[in-house]
Amino acid sequence: MKAMDNGIPERFLEPLEDMARKVKEELDAHAATDQALVQKGLILYRQGLVKQIRYESHSITAAVLDVNRVQVSLNIEDYHISRCSCPAEDTCRHMMAVFFYLLAKNNSVSNWIESWRAPIKERKTLADLGLKRARDLMQTNPTKQPDYDNWIRTFTENFQQIMYQSGQYPKPYVVSDLFYIYLRKINAYAPIKKEWKLLYQLIGSMHTFMLLEQFATECKHSEKEIERHYLHLFQDLMEESSVMMERLSQQTVPFAFDPFIERLRNEATALIDHRSEIVQFERIQLYRRLWTQFFKQKSWREEELEKLRTLYETDASLSCTIGMAHLHFLLHDDQKVFQLIDEGDYDYTPYFFYWIYQLNAQKEWKRAEQYIETLLPYAIKYLEEEDDFHKCSDLVKMVLEVITPYCQQTKRNDLYEKVLTETLPYSFYYYDDFLYEYEQWEKWVDLQALLSIRLTDISQERLERLEKAEPTLLLPLYHQAIQHDIHLKSREQYRQAVKKMQKLRSLYEKLSLASEWEQFLEELLESTKRLRAFQEECKRGKLIHA
Repeated sequence: MKAMDNGIPERFLEPLEDMARKVKEELDAHAATDQALVQKGLILYRQGLVKQIRYESHSITAAVLDVNRVQVSLNIEDYHISRCSCPAEDTCRHMMAVFFYLLAKNNSVSNWIESWRAPIKERKTLADLGLKRARDLMQTNPTKQPDYDNWIRTFTENFQQIMYQSGQYPKPYVVSDLFYIYLRKINAYAPIKKEWKLLYQLIGSMHTFMLLEQFATECKHSEKEIERHYLHLFQDLMEESSVMMERLSQQTVPFAFDPFIERLRNEATALIDHRSEIVQFERIQLYRRLWTQFFKQKSWREEELEKLRTLYETDASLSCTIGMAHLHFLLHDDQKVFQLIDEGDYDYTPYFFYWIYQLNAQKEWKRAEQYIETLLPYAIKYLEEEDDFHKCSDLVKMVLEVITPYCQQTKRNDLYEKVLTETLPYSFYYYDDFLYEYEQWEKWVDLQALLSIRLTDISQERLERLEKAEPTLLLPLYHQAIQHDIHLKSREQYRQAVKKMQKLRSLYEKLSLASEWEQFLEELLESTKRLRAFQEECKRGKLIHA
């Protein structure tokens, strides 16, 4: 259906508004690459280089007359699967140009640009606020005696004062700027004495983590918004806590710390006694690090376990389950760990890694073996249920990293290879390297064929090494590559096929299999006799006589 002169079909109006919102959210106004992308698309649109607009069932196609003419297809329902004939893999300037062309038909491009750039102005205002607040730091009085309640009051009051500007919930993209102003403010209240300062910062990190989580909930920021704009703040607080715990463990802790540590211990349970799924992994991870690195007394861990058991009776949540399992892990009661997570779903998968990392570091290989064997079925289930290729690839990478020390120490190449085979295709590059390193040539060739790896994607070095070691195994790779080139039916691909056929002929002759080559060539020429261009290239390549 062709475009109307005065606008676009009505059925496209609402999806276009949704697209405008999503593009605005996903392009970062602060990133130089995204700024350039928007600017270049704007120039192409304003120069009138978007032509031949057509409205299809779920997409809008157009030609963009850039240096080279390109064809753009915008999927109006999901712009992530939109396409452009230019080499760019993601959103390109041509797609932006078509987007602006459509936006101008029913909206204001200038308003969209102004709205998209609004975060830059807001963050500039916040930067000025940060400088102004910095002047207030000189007015603080860090010489007061350490007092747990005063510390908590300091964190809470400053957090509320700075994060809730003018009594309103801030946009996700300004949270980081506000947060760093808050950090500077509370750090000014830290005690002067080094040992007390470390404890202050540890307590501050945990309480700030919980304040930030509560803030995200109240602001109703989505998981996607949190992940994009300020998930790193939670991760930074977690890492900061680990650093403080490590430094505190390297010094003699004074008795005056005891009531502070007891309060921190009791309040840490709130990280587990929580029904929200916002930053759930980070919350559980902070809890586990506290009990691994700082709360080391056996009696403390047993007392906390009893507390969680009571909680578990009314709230058998994932958080509570992992919390209990971790305390059993620290108490070396592995069977209780496995009983708790028995028959759980794949949501448990990410929590195994910390346990195995700990066991690897302590060289407790027998215990590590149990956790690895328990992890693998969960990981396989995760791969079966998850449809995001990148998430699956990341998981497999983590699995391989965590089992490598155990497999190397115990010489369990069989286990390592088993994991590689069961996690294909996500483990392809690791398995490819593994088979190549151990010269398992037949399996290596089978792997290339299984995943349809093209001959041109294999390094020349590897092909030469395979030819030297097992030249017969190269034959099916060349056969497959030749058929692929011919199937594409273009003059250039026919030329590529002929080059491979010349190499294949040399291989057959090297292996004293000239008759097999002649039979293959005869059958191939017969099956392609209607492909005149291919036959001509074979003559040029002197594979057949004119």
